[in-house]
Amino acid sequence: MNVFTERVIEIIQGIPAGRVMTYGQVAAAAGSPRGARQVVRVLHSMSAKYNLPWHRIINAQGGISAPSDIESKGLRQRELLEMEGITFSVDGKIDLTEYRWFPIDTVES
Repeated sequence: MNVFTERVIEIIQGIPAGRVMTYGQVAAAAGSPRGARQVVRVLHSMSAKYNLPWHRIINAQGGISAPSDIESKGLRQRELLEMEGITFSVDGKIDLTEYRWFPIDTVES
């Protein structure tokens, strides 16, 4: 496993309940500011193996990227986040100023 992947796993595992990070934010914190798609790959291929809280990763607009129709991953993601106390606006967005998590070893941008 490469260093970037290891770091992505570590960062995602460190996100506390009730907080979120964006794909790009995780990538930047892991050392690759343009690696958001690689974060998606890690989530897709390693969430189960490493018990990653995949639902805490959202897009840069504060939304869920997966479809939110009945029985979908997007609906499940929203349910998991709401169970952690995260609220959504009427347009389905999360207030990043309230819920975004910044790992201790990264700088807020």
